[in-house]
Amino acid sequence: MKPDPSAWRARLPLSLRRRPVPWEQQQPTWRAARPSLIAQALKRAQARPSGNWFVVGASSSLGGDRPVARTVADREVVLWRGTDGRLRAGPGACPHLGAPLAESPVRCGTLVCHWHGLALDGTSFAGWEPLPAFDDGVLLWVRLDEVGGEEPLDAPVVPVRPAPARGVTAVYEGTGLCEPEDIVANRLDPWHGAWFHPYSFVDLTVVGSPGGDDAEDRFTVAVSFKVAGRLVVPVRAVFTAPEPRTVVMRITEGEGAGSVVETHATPLGPDALGRPRTAVTEAVVAASDRPGFLFARWAAPVLRPVMRSAAARLWRDDLAYAERRWHLRSTGRFPG
Repeated sequence: MKPDPSAWRARLPLSLRRRPVPWEQQQPTWRAARPSLIAQALKRAQARPSGNWFVVGASSSLGGDRPVARTVADREVVLWRGTDGRLRAGPGACPHLGAPLAESPVRCGTLVCHWHGLALDGTSFAGWEPLPAFDDGVLLWVRLDEVGGEEPLDAPVVPVRPAPARGVTAVYEGTGLCEPEDIVANRLDPWHGAWFHPYSFVDLTVVGSPGGDDAEDRFTVAVSFKVAGRLVVPVRAVFTAPEPRTVVMRITEGEGAGSVVETHATPLGPDALGRPRTAVTEAVVAASDRPGFLFARWAAPVLRPVMRSAAARLWRDDLAYAERRWHLRSTGRFPG
């Protein structure tokens, strides 16, 4: 009996491009990628409330006897879990003599300073005040009201994601010499995808951009993810910016509908030369209703490094894009 092609396609979402277009012959996108359109979308994103919440890492990075430490806008913060598993957070300097709590172990839910043994359980002590923290199951957040300067929110603006039991999650973290707005502006320019990342994206068309009564400022893209040779996975995706430092790409049609790629930008503080540094935290939450995706969930420990590697390759280029944008802005040479 001959195999049923439709059954094969139901399990594998691949398509075969009939006439691949050489990179230099694809349709130019520079006319559609209007600087004013991107700038206005960025301005509206920056006006949305964040509640002073900042992403500081992956939920999976925190556990055991070591805390997670980050610098946010030149403020040291430290996070760990109590004996109940709940998140604790506070300043990253010991209130005794300023020791770096990042290097201190966690014992029975208590952070013990490795200089003199001062123990912090996450409550106020000698001027050391806890910080609001939030674990959304994928990412860790901390609230810094003096940094954000906005009206505080009880919880961060977390995008809707596939149910954890349905998905495979991977988190990439990188750092660039730029500001958060340069990371967000990069993501609000979907037109660069097939030109700047031809190893990952082909046949990209922006079929909808912000305008009119679109309160979500959606950029809608028809694109194919490149697998190998002429094999691709065609999808339709929507980009939105729900808060000033976050851009979400959600697949709305095609393989993995409902899957999201979240890009979060967190200011770290200046480097030794006074240049701004920004952390990029990208969370990929992939899901599919195809029967074959059960294997992907089973193989998640193997797939996560592959997913992080793919994100790292993209961000190698996109951080250069963002750094270049900051350089031009800082020297007064940015177009527009």
